[in-house]
Amino acid sequence: MFFAQQSLCCLGIRTQLLKTVYPVRFFRFSTSATMAFKHKNAKRIEGLDVNVWVEFTKVAADPSIVNLGQGLPDISPPSYVKEELAKAATVDRLNQYTRGFGHPLLVKALSQVYEKVCGRKIDPYTDILVTVGGYGSLFSAIQGLIEEGDEVIIIEPFFDCYQPMVKMAGGKPVFIPLRYKTVVGNSASSADWVLDPTELASKFNSRTKAIILNTPHNPIGKVFTKEELQVIADLCIKHDTLCISDEVYEWLVYKGNKHIKIATLPGMWERTITIGSAGKTYSVTGWKLGWSIGPPHLIKHLQVVQQNTLYTCPTPLQEALAQALWIDFKRMDDPDCYFYSLSRELEGKRNRMAQLLQEVGLKPVIPDGGYFMIVDVSALNVDLSDMEANQHYDYKFVKWMTKSKKLSAIPLTAFCGPDTKKQFEKYIRFCFIKQDSTLDAAEVILKNWNKPTS
Repeated sequence: MFFAQQSLCCLGIRTQLLKTVYPVRFFRFSTSATMAFKHKNAKRIEGLDVNVWVEFTKVAADPSIVNLGQGLPDISPPSYVKEELAKAATVDRLNQYTRGFGHPLLVKALSQVYEKVCGRKIDPYTDILVTVGGYGSLFSAIQGLIEEGDEVIIIEPFFDCYQPMVKMAGGKPVFIPLRYKTVVGNSASSADWVLDPTELASKFNSRTKAIILNTPHNPIGKVFTKEELQVIADLCIKHDTLCISDEVYEWLVYKGNKHIKIATLPGMWERTITIGSAGKTYSVTGWKLGWSIGPPHLIKHLQVVQQNTLYTCPTPLQEALAQALWIDFKRMDDPDCYFYSLSRELEGKRNRMAQLLQEVGLKPVIPDGGYFMIVDVSALNVDLSDMEANQHYDYKFVKWMTKSKKLSAIPLTAFCGPDTKKQFEKYIRFCFIKQDSTLDAAEVILKNWNKPTS
């Protein structure tokens, strides 16, 4: 009886405690919910939350889907590149921090390679910054050189991060599209997409701080000619404008074309930041190493951004990349140098991809460089009336194709500003830096396109 009374007593106390504590807990919950609404995003990232890679990587996550979307090589990097990374990991000192602006051996190797390419002296310590991929190079250049209210000319279509990076820095993107010259036949060339010189000149004014150039171009694959680059250079010099030149696909240029660095044109070295990438050079996108090359009076501002954000990049990866670059630097006069051999391998894959698309009645744009191919899919006449009405045709088409045909790509309007999405919405982008088995699987899908799916 005593124990029963004690239990009831305790139960009563607990009940009373619940009555007392509950309102307090509820009050605290309500306060925290209110506080969460108070702490909103910074204005500099307003409207930048949508990202094509986040969305379509999720859409293509099913392993049964043949992924020709994201620029993700599934071919093997050169064996010596992987071996150099394994060696670096065994050296204790290489598992610690290195120089923040670039591992000494790496910046020396880069300076030697680019001195040969550019035909000028490049100081490894003042003219080069090693960053986290081409993204890091773009970010440090834009953050270090673009101010509130500066106008930055962006050529459409553009790699999707250009616009948000300019906006985060407080700059104003000014768009100019590549325009297609209609060509008769069942294929077109990336060279058929050109800038109108008069239209381009109209975009420059006293507020223009920079132009972002991408050659070889992603997603079209255009390799800008010397004449086209000279038009841009003349306008940059006339208006005292900087050039941020994204050249991550510099070695992936096909027969009959030549990659020319705009920094090598007269008067352009002192106003150009040139961006390169280990991921694109050696098919090691997961290494996320990139670099910026330019004059000391510009590079020093990028270094300030680096030292106050990322500080440094992984030492073993930089060491391995340096060793790989030394190997290929010593054979730059040999056609077996990897700088040249990868493009020969990819040219066959490019031609195969184009043929597959032509066989289903499509007209691909044959790229002169890079490893992407765009194609107008409107000829397939796919009924997308049951898809989301508020999305552009290419977004709906890729989602439909991924689900219905088990083949993924990337919609081209992801690379466009708001005013030109209609111009590009019938195009999608395929990636062809893939194993033959991946392209075989894509071939089966395309050849059976008109057959009903189970």
